[in-house]
Amino acid sequence: MAGTNRTDENRTGGPAIILVEPQLGENIGMVARAMANFGLDDLRLVNPRDGWPNERARASASRADHVIDAVRLYDTVEAAAADVTYLLATTARPRYSLKAVRGPDEAAQEMRVRVSKEQPVGILFGRERFGLSNEEVDLADEIVTFPVNPAFASLNIAQAVLLMSYEWMKSGLEEGAAPRFTAPEIVPAEKDELYRFFAHLEETLDGTSYFFPPEKRDTMVHNLRTMFTRASFSEPEIRMLRGVLRSIDHRLARGGE
Repeated sequence: MAGTNRTDENRTGGPAIILVEPQLGENIGMVARAMANFGLDDLRLVNPRDGWPNERARASASRADHVIDAVRLYDTVEAAAADVTYLLATTARPRYSLKAVRGPDEAAQEMRVRVSKEQPVGILFGRERFGLSNEEVDLADEIVTFPVNPAFASLNIAQAVLLMSYEWMKSGLEEGAAPRFTAPEIVPAEKDELYRFFAHLEETLDGTSYFFPPEKRDTMVHNLRTMFTRASFSEPEIRMLRGVLRSIDHRLARGGE
């Protein structure tokens, strides 16, 4: 996002992101950007198809240069994960193995616990076209998969990294996972303000013959009051609505329809 202050202060020493034979430099760049968004900076590439360095990756990283500059290259998954003590493999396909399968939030919590004990962790992400092989999944301790639409389960590699990076950062926040900013608190109007609005509204609607037939007036008033009470309007909002009613009243007083 334009204007964001890009510093290294939010790096968390989180999981290594290991991309296995990524094909497009643009995808690598978008992965780097996703990592930077959520404080990760350890990106490892296993045999990138178009080699490294890759200018398309840098251009797509949207100034996440610290991630791109720190990329490490490996010939095998085993080498890329050699210093990791807990390795997750991402996959959207059911695997016929006895490995534990975690959702992204649970996986992030487990990684957070291990990192707090100074145990290096990593996440494997497969190729754009067909993901990880069974042999590569076999190298991981556990599987992480996303709760996606079964009829359309394939994720872009950058999307998958973004989801795991987000869950990683969320797992380290205080309870409630508060966002970076919130809307100002809306203080509901005092009931006196609301009741005066009701009286004004009903008087104005009487002047427009809204309550028809007359025997249904009580029910219609009840429904209106229920609706406006549920909205929990603030005092400025009540004043605005009263202003709308005054405008209608003024038009009616001048003979307007």
